[in-house]
Amino acid sequence: MGELSRVSRRTVLRWGALGLVAPALTPLSRQLLGFASSNDENVVLQWNAALLQAIRTSPPRPPVVARQLAVVQTSMFDAWAAYDADAVGTRLGDRLRRPAIERTLANKSQAISYAAYRTLLDLFPTKVSLFDGLMTTLGYDPRDGSADPATATGIGNLAAQAVLAFRHHDGSNQLGDLHPGAYSDYTAYVPVNTPDQVIDPNRWQPLRVSDGKGGFIVQQYIAPHWGKVIPFSLSAGDQLRPPAPATYHQLGQPSGGYVQQAQQILHYSADLTDTEKMIAEYWADGPSSELPPGHWCLFTHFVSQRDRHDLDQDIKLFFTVANAVFDAGIAAWDAKRAHDSERPVTAVTYLFGEHPVRAWKGPYLGTGEIPGSEWKPYQPATVVTPAFPEYLSGHSTFSAAAAEVLRRFTGSDSFGSSVIIKAGSSKIEPGRTPAADVTLSWSTFTEAADQAGLSRRYGGIHFEQGDLVGRQTGRLVGTLVWTKAQHYITGAGP
Repeated sequence: MGELSRVSRRTVLRWGALGLVAPALTPLSRQLLGFASSNDENVVLQWNAALLQAIRTSPPRPPVVARQLAVVQTSMFDAWAAYDADAVGTRLGDRLRRPAIERTLANKSQAISYAAYRTLLDLFPTKVSLFDGLMTTLGYDPRDGSADPATATGIGNLAAQAVLAFRHHDGSNQLGDLHPGAYSDYTAYVPVNTPDQVIDPNRWQPLRVSDGKGGFIVQQYIAPHWGKVIPFSLSAGDQLRPPAPATYHQLGQPSGGYVQQAQQILHYSADLTDTEKMIAEYWADGPSSELPPGHWCLFTHFVSQRDRHDLDQDIKLFFTVANAVFDAGIAAWDAKRAHDSERPVTAVTYLFGEHPVRAWKGPYLGTGEIPGSEWKPYQPATVVTPAFPEYLSGHSTFSAAAAEVLRRFTGSDSFGSSVIIKAGSSKIEPGRTPAADVTLSWSTFTEAADQAGLSRRYGGIHFEQGDLVGRQTGRLVGTLVWTKAQHYITGAGP
């Protein structure tokens, strides 16, 4: 979606040397990645861009992406902290502290780069050429595994080693040692409902969806164990667990809240405008499939450029934002597993069955009456609805947490960004929707976060309660992460 803006030749050459594709085609996203700058970006921004590129070509698992962001940015922060007068690392405290004479930009950049490189190789072992390319471009030897704490290379490698040693046993099952397969479930979750039968309308239902190749696959719950992952700032995944959402049963009849939330989804569906359709599509996976956590790291990149950050400012900001989306994912996925709640597509089809409902009828078919059993969200056929429970919204939680950190770091809610979505660029109704260019704009971080949450209601995959409680939870997460991060940044400790 969107149109190209002018790209500096220097930046194009650097990305070309790394084998990277320009991450998005919108003016906003190009600004986010620094293409308008005539100066080389600092290494924090360059490694963030490489990290996002690796995410784009990996399986789309939102909480896993958030963890990847946090682990990389934490390793980078811990390496940088050795060259700061006050900051302490999250794993080794001040044990790597170097004397003042060594606290140069060159040493910081080198230590950060080795920490990022080692961590990225661990998280994305198939992307070696991508990360080797950036190391070589920066002038570093990717084969240098020194652990000498008197050198910047050694500092970076040691910082990464300490963070990875901790995170390898944080409950994420990255290594597949708790159950075969990286990040696989080890809690023996089995859905109550099947793709063909709703046994309990309050519970999540895996769907049979298109595989995009003419066949169908049955959804597998993505990361049902994620509430057990050790957070950055939360005491545990269930610290902020919200009360249960609206349920179906009330004296043998559908409860008012259950019916009302389904009816509201149908109202959104029936009245979708081109702008609302584009809001649903724009926020679905981030501009280039970075998923919501990566999308907010793009916004963070934009803020860095907007406010002309130096390396020290960026390392602190990305460290905090990345851990905010990480903890947001843990809190959201804990609630999803605890409540195992139905998605709108299950509630609508169960409640209305063969009774007619007025709704969006499908790509290019507009709005009209269809049997409730045939209703589908405004989503691609390969998605229909995400492969995990509804309550609460991950988009809302991720976005509110990141926005809270950005507000606190910048001292203002001002964002001031926009994106132009070109006519006919829809992925769901290509060539027709939108009928004319659509501009999405956000004057504040709060507006952007709220629109991200609302987009899931427009798209038919979240109820209002899941959105609003997600926003509330995200703001609480952002506050807790901010406080914890400041302890490390100021040297007060955990």
